[in-house]
Amino acid sequence: MVFGAVWFAHAQDDEVSFNASVSKSKLGINERLRIDFTMNQDGDNFTPPDFDGFRVLMGPNQSVSHQWVNGKKSFSKSYSYVLSPLKKGNFTIQQATVEIDGKVFKTLPVKVEVTAAVDDPNAPPSANDIAEEKLHLVAELSNSRPYLNEAISVVYKLYVSPDINIYDFIPVDNPTYNNFWSQEIDVKRLRAENGLYNGKQYRYVILKKVVLYPQRSGDLEIEPLTLEVKVEVPTNRRNIFGERVYTQAHVKVATKNSTLKVKPLPEAGKPENFSGAVGNFDFDVILSKSSLKAGESLTAKMVVNGEGNLKLFQLPKLTLPSSLEVYEPEFSESVRTGLGGMKGQVTESYTIVPEFKGKYPVPEVAFSYFDPETEQYKTLRSVSSVIDVFDGPIAGADPANAANAPVVKQRVAMTGDQFRFLKLKANLVPVVQKEFLGTLKFYLLYFGPLLLIPLAIIIGKKRKERELDVEGNKVRKANRLVKKYLSEAKKNLNDSNRFYEALERALHNYLKAKLKLETADLSKEKISALLKENGANEDDIVGFERLMSSCELARYTPVTADGMKVDYEKAAEVISVLDKHLK
Repeated sequence: MVFGAVWFAHAQDDEVSFNASVSKSKLGINERLRIDFTMNQDGDNFTPPDFDGFRVLMGPNQSVSHQWVNGKKSFSKSYSYVLSPLKKGNFTIQQATVEIDGKVFKTLPVKVEVTAAVDDPNAPPSANDIAEEKLHLVAELSNSRPYLNEAISVVYKLYVSPDINIYDFIPVDNPTYNNFWSQEIDVKRLRAENGLYNGKQYRYVILKKVVLYPQRSGDLEIEPLTLEVKVEVPTNRRNIFGERVYTQAHVKVATKNSTLKVKPLPEAGKPENFSGAVGNFDFDVILSKSSLKAGESLTAKMVVNGEGNLKLFQLPKLTLPSSLEVYEPEFSESVRTGLGGMKGQVTESYTIVPEFKGKYPVPEVAFSYFDPETEQYKTLRSVSSVIDVFDGPIAGADPANAANAPVVKQRVAMTGDQFRFLKLKANLVPVVQKEFLGTLKFYLLYFGPLLLIPLAIIIGKKRKERELDVEGNKVRKANRLVKKYLSEAKKNLNDSNRFYEALERALHNYLKAKLKLETADLSKEKISALLKENGANEDDIVGFERLMSSCELARYTPVTADGMKVDYEKAAEVISVLDKHLK
């Protein structure tokens, strides 16, 4: 054993000692370290160090020893912890403190060296070793050789052997997806399913789904996802009820490095107007109307819909005669993203206002994209059309030249909901001033406060009576504590110590509320007798006693998450049943 101690002279003949000792000063990262803080006189307010560089696996476990040697009494009290190192290196466990006879005593710091993992062929596998063999985090790729800007999906699955139980996991390192456009798909609920991993039966849960669009060709890496998982691993021990005892373990699991070989888009056959669209699309240009008067407006919508990188390319430009006034297009999208990639449509809407009478051609528009399934470029063309402006001023003497005439700015007459007009004639109505004095509202406001005085006196009297009801206040306070501690127990189903501490407090406060007991009177014999006097059934009394015993045993024996859940449901049931008898 390695010691770090501080000795202090006591005011009397005895000396106070408070020291820290570790099981070994040098250990492998896969080994455990035990540290004991021991004092030779009883102390209070023990405060352990932070244990930087270590994870606390067990503790504090308290032990007290009294001995008589040659007629002389000796006392020893210790707090023990079992630690697991987090990384290699030299660490210092700082001072612990305790208060003895009003004075504060401290241990000396203890230095520990953590080396690489130590092999012990004769040692049984630890809980962490078992958990690492039974847990596997996998990133499944839909395609490892995509084209540039082609959608691929990554599904992260955690495979768990039926031999162990998971009760929590925390992401430690998330991939950043450099050189990808990425969008995560929300996993609304974790659902366990059965599946095979390396030919063995496992349960798995889908933790995360991501859709990626590679933005560069060549070898691209997807960084691993790392999780810290808290699991329960079965041991060879059994509790007093014959149930197998589970022990907790903390392990880190990570996906393997994934490398994608992203193929560049072929240069052969690439159209000149290609703007990066990859997928399978439809394309069209739609006019809201084809004939109208000068000064009226129409809309030309350029629409691309289908599956592919809808948010990652530019739409072609609409070219129109200079005699048409064309406003900047408004972009809109209706795109949803699933495991197959983006689906939906993107639109650019041009507002067009003709100013002169004439016929204006709308030429065809070409849209090109690359289809990764056929590995070919495809070009879609809209149908050419004509805008017929049948009424309005003529640009120049020759109507045939109206389409190419210079633009003369005129006031635009708009239609529809786009326009707001100033109302020139206001329909104002004269306000007739009404008499207030002598109305019902006047009397209510005047005498209302006087009527509230007797009500305030009654409320104050009731409040005072309630404050003087000492017994009733105790019962109400205990009832509030029952609800508080039951709620606290439910929140701590993943921590057995806090769960059973809160559950025990809830049961004690319930008895104090219903049987009007003090804390000192909470003995099993007195509780059973009072429950019988109040008409409780024998089965309900036995159930309550068993529940109290479970809370006491939980301090000394490991329990599973399922066991805690059963005890919580049993507590709620017992309290509900006893409520019918205890009024």
